[in-house]
Amino acid sequence: MEQFYKDPHTPVRMREGLFGAYVDVFAKQLSAEGYARASSRYALQVVADLGHWLSERGIVVPQLTTKHLERYLDCRSSHRHRRSGDSAILRRLFALLVEQGIVAQEPERERTPAERLAQEFRCYLEQERGLAPATVVTYLEFTTRLLVHCFANGEPRLEDLRAADVVGFVQREAARLHCPKRAKLVTTAVRAFLQYARYRGLITIDLRSIVPTVAIWSMASLPKGLSSDEVECLLSHCDRETALGRRNWAILLLLARLGLRAGEVVALLFEDLDWEAGEISIRSSETRTDRLPIPQDVGAALAEYLHHSRPACSSRRVFIRMRAPYRGFLSSAAIGTIVRRALDNAGLNPAHKGAHLLRHSVATRMLRQGASLTEIGEILRHRNPQTTMIYAKVDLDLLRPLALPWPGGAQ
Repeated sequence: MEQFYKDPHTPVRMREGLFGAYVDVFAKQLSAEGYARASSRYALQVVADLGHWLSERGIVVPQLTTKHLERYLDCRSSHRHRRSGDSAILRRLFALLVEQGIVAQEPERERTPAERLAQEFRCYLEQERGLAPATVVTYLEFTTRLLVHCFANGEPRLEDLRAADVVGFVQREAARLHCPKRAKLVTTAVRAFLQYARYRGLITIDLRSIVPTVAIWSMASLPKGLSSDEVECLLSHCDRETALGRRNWAILLLLARLGLRAGEVVALLFEDLDWEAGEISIRSSETRTDRLPIPQDVGAALAEYLHHSRPACSSRRVFIRMRAPYRGFLSSAAIGTIVRRALDNAGLNPAHKGAHLLRHSVATRMLRQGASLTEIGEILRHRNPQTTMIYAKVDLDLLRPLALPWPGGAQ
């Protein structure tokens, strides 16, 4: 702990407080996760202040509960001493004390019948259907909303579920979402849940057929991608002089050369990089792993980032935050943010600015270079060939001879 303070007496005073026996371990944890000196000192001061607050109330460490932490934070707020990160500091302290066996792990709140049913459905989707994690999350979101809509907070008696309940829920969600594609996800999730309920014997009538359909014309729009020149412009504006820039450069190359999904980049582990074979493994689900060749520039960018720019930490994720605490991204939203900022830096303003933009760009570039739809589907790892068919509309030169003459002559 001495590394955080110039005055040698400060660590001594810290060790004399209520949490004195644990501050050294806590300080070591902060240092290992890359917290700056000032941030670590502030966190240790919050812990010391908590110790004074507990001592004034005659509360010893083994009696500490999360309720005490909440009351302490309320007290800091009332005195205008609270900062946005105080809650995270105390959660970290409490987890350390639980790990050390000093305080008891608080029992989990008992799940409601609806929550238990949703958890069983999750296991079915993951283990028997083998769906991707992002798909499972989406299905559970709408399934939970369906159960709340039909049964409020009571026990979900699925045998009482009627067609009108299902139709009413889908109609309400479609109106709420204002997006046909999101509304279609609702119907897909509801059908999957009703199929599971029938499979489990929770309902005796097959209700899937009564789920309304959402009118989305097949392949009604063109894929939104960047041209090859725009992709190169995007990459050329990356700042490769900083550690952050080198990390983002490697991420953008994975998106632009291999067409990875944002979630696949987030989930990438060290074990997924086979340097000897020159391949990268993409875990699409618990039961499916695809292997793709690593292009030379992608491999060079990854090696440069891993050797010189990635902060040391215990995480096995390839890409991690560049600010403490050092850990992997919480969600794929971070990848979308990196792409949007890169587009802004390059002065590009496409209609859609998410990470999927570069995935579309890979497909359209391959098509224009003569790749078949089958080859594109293999690179993008589409399960359904129909998903790849939309890119057939991109090659306008090949489609132009198929157009019928305009009635009455050219306009």
